[in-house]
Amino acid sequence: MMMTAEERKEEEALHAGNLRVPRRPPWNPSMSVEELDDNERQSFLAWRRSLARLEENEKLVLTPFEKNLDMWRQLWRVLERSDLIVMVVDARDPLFYRCPDLEAYAREIDKYKRTLLLVNKADLLPFSVRKRWAKYFKDHDILFVFWSAKAASAALEGKAVSDTWRTQDTQQNIDDPETKVYSREELLARLQYEAEEIVKMRRQAGCSSTGKSNVQSVDESFAGNVAPKNVIVGFVGYPNVGKSSTINALVGQKRTGVTSTPGKTKHFQTLIISEKLVLCDCPGLVFPSFSISRYDMVASGVLPIDRMTEHRQAVQVVANRVPRHVIENVCKINLPKPKPYESQSRPPLALELLRAYCASRGYVASSGLPDETRAARIILKDFIDGKLPHFEMPPGMSHEEVGMEDTQASSLLELHESDASDAEEVPAHGDRTTPVLEHVLDDLSSFDLANGLASKKVNVKKPSASHKQHKKPQRKKDRSWRVSNDDGDGMPVVRVFEKSMNTGPLKTG
Repeated sequence: MMMTAEERKEEEALHAGNLRVPRRPPWNPSMSVEELDDNERQSFLAWRRSLARLEENEKLVLTPFEKNLDMWRQLWRVLERSDLIVMVVDARDPLFYRCPDLEAYAREIDKYKRTLLLVNKADLLPFSVRKRWAKYFKDHDILFVFWSAKAASAALEGKAVSDTWRTQDTQQNIDDPETKVYSREELLARLQYEAEEIVKMRRQAGCSSTGKSNVQSVDESFAGNVAPKNVIVGFVGYPNVGKSSTINALVGQKRTGVTSTPGKTKHFQTLIISEKLVLCDCPGLVFPSFSISRYDMVASGVLPIDRMTEHRQAVQVVANRVPRHVIENVCKINLPKPKPYESQSRPPLALELLRAYCASRGYVASSGLPDETRAARIILKDFIDGKLPHFEMPPGMSHEEVGMEDTQASSLLELHESDASDAEEVPAHGDRTTPVLEHVLDDLSSFDLANGLASKKVNVKKPSASHKQHKKPQRKKDRSWRVSNDDGDGMPVVRVFEKSMNTGPLKTG
């Protein structure tokens, strides 16, 4: 039995308390290495068992999370030694990449620690959408900064970056500290200011250590009442959200490896920016969460694209999020239109998108069929890189309330909203709106013929010979006497004709 969205949300809210980031067990410097390692393994094993019980619940869908203890140990070290925690998220869907429990864990280590939400790739958002997200963060008391690592790196190299929404940013919008996209110097100054404020509050409260772990800083110990000479800012977040690119842009040179494949960084790195500021880069971690399928995580760039096995499901996520006309304009293809018996605003099918893309590029596999795997990888990479524009709105805000200043963004959102509403509607007459399987197969076959993806062989019935036209039809033999069913009970009845026996002349008298 399928669950409704309300029932699934209620079930997720019921078990939300068990969906936590693994905590490091308490420790002190007097512990041996073996004792500390055993405590960490036992605590991590208990955390894994609690999540395993959630995975056994058929009503819940749990994301594939990081199961390597060494990766979580990197996170523990970064959280303990950092004054300010910077959580890097993708601006197109910030709440998907945000982990509130990680913020709570940082406050458990030290109540003075704060978490800054670094909204990366903010140049891919229209100004009006950025303004809505800024209002949402401010209403929920979330410390945030809009940032673009790609634009900052291009500025360092003296290259120009094409910004789709740059025409919307007037001088007043650029000067607004809540909605503007920070530059490299502005972000460094903001990070140093926030971290120094945390150290100042801790010092005023008489707290001279960084927390439970008594971790030493890079240059000087926190022992006694000696204040540290520098502040440490730690960067955490999901894989492939731009942490390493942000570090390289802030440092001013390539100090960490950058690639489109998530999971490039394996160990945390400490980088000295100045005498007062130190950056700490943590490897990307997939935090446990609810209600996101593996295909959504592939389309979001969290899981590697090259390792996917079901490419059509991942491409369908792209087709559902990006409007039809945007896909046609960016990919330079013509998608088949919905048929009269289908919803006219339905998103394109993954099969339609892949075949149209293969037909326009000439991608053919060794088997002679369209190379859908190659096309799917290119489409997904364009979706992650921002070539296919898409973004999510804050919760509780409809697209009518946005009031888009840009015509392109307004039309994109309206069509995206109409697609979502049509998907939720239940048709009253299934024979008019529900596509028939035979019709869909015929449409796909005709589409293949039109694009040269299938052979144009047509089975033509050969005319029979002229002498066969005058052949006398054979008479059908009547075999009804063999088997019949007179009583209608489904059992065959065999009629037996008995021949009368010749007993001779009849004697009388």
